[in-house]
Amino acid sequence: MTDVAEDNSHESSPDSRPVPARTRPGPAWFIFLGLALIVLVVDQLAKAWIVANVAQGELVSVIGDWVRFVYSKNNGALFGLFSSSAVLFAIGSLIVLCLIVWYHARTPRNVALSIALGLLLGGATSNLIDRLRIGYVVDFIDIGIGDVRFFTFNIGDSAISLAILMLLILAFTAEGRAVPTDA
Repeated sequence: MTDVAEDNSHESSPDSRPVPARTRPGPAWFIFLGLALIVLVVDQLAKAWIVANVAQGELVSVIGDWVRFVYSKNNGALFGLFSSSAVLFAIGSLIVLCLIVWYHARTPRNVALSIALGLLLGGATSNLIDRLRIGYVVDFIDIGIGDVRFFTFNIGDSAISLAILMLLILAFTAEGRAVPTDA
């Protein structure tokens, strides 16, 4: 009788079997789309508040001279780079949005990747809405010390920058490089 019990011990339980590739959990859509929507709404509300309450070029101190609000119109890309190219960046943004959703749909479940791509989608969508609606992106966050200032940016730009940092970290960590096998 002992031999029979030993023979059954090598069989795997249903919980320990490898998951076939076709039933592997897909991307975390709720996190991805939910975070994108939050970034989009918060950024658009902040921009609407700035436009309604701060005159263009007016400085509003938030934390002394270190952090200020200043309403500015950005015709370029992230942080005002490559100005006067709003139409080109709108077209580029549409392509990037499609690529973000396509890439997310093709990845296995990875919460960190879904967060990064959600931030990227939300920030890019909010800035695209500005470009399509008013022809430029509203920027308003101004940080620096004295005359040494960083580019003026918005919440969508911050989300995009954080997403890029997260994607770089994921690219160089085991979690980001792990690719499930089709066993």
